[in-house]
Amino acid sequence: MTAAAATAVPTAKRNSRLVQIGGLVLAGTGLAHFAKPDLFEGITKQAFPRNTDQHIRINGSLETAIGLGLAVPKARKAAVIGAIGYVAYLGGNIVRNAT
Repeated sequence: MTAAAATAVPTAKRNSRLVQIGGLVLAGTGLAHFAKPDLFEGITKQAFPRNTDQHIRINGSLETAIGLGLAVPKARKAAVIGAIGYVAYLGGNIVRNAT
């Protein structure tokens, strides 16, 4: 094993662990949409001025699912694709509802 390969393994494991922790934090944030929806009303209203409460729950569900996907290495690629779609969905709604 070369010196570069020997140092790459710990870095890869560390990066994987950071992504896993980040995914769990995102999943926790998603669950917080259900526990304390009022915390998310202001920011959600920008993208979804109508049916804001419904969209808080939808966003919480999506963030929980994406976060759990990031936490599981075999599901990570699908979670990244989902995250890209989710950001596009939110951004599109913010632009559409801008006054």
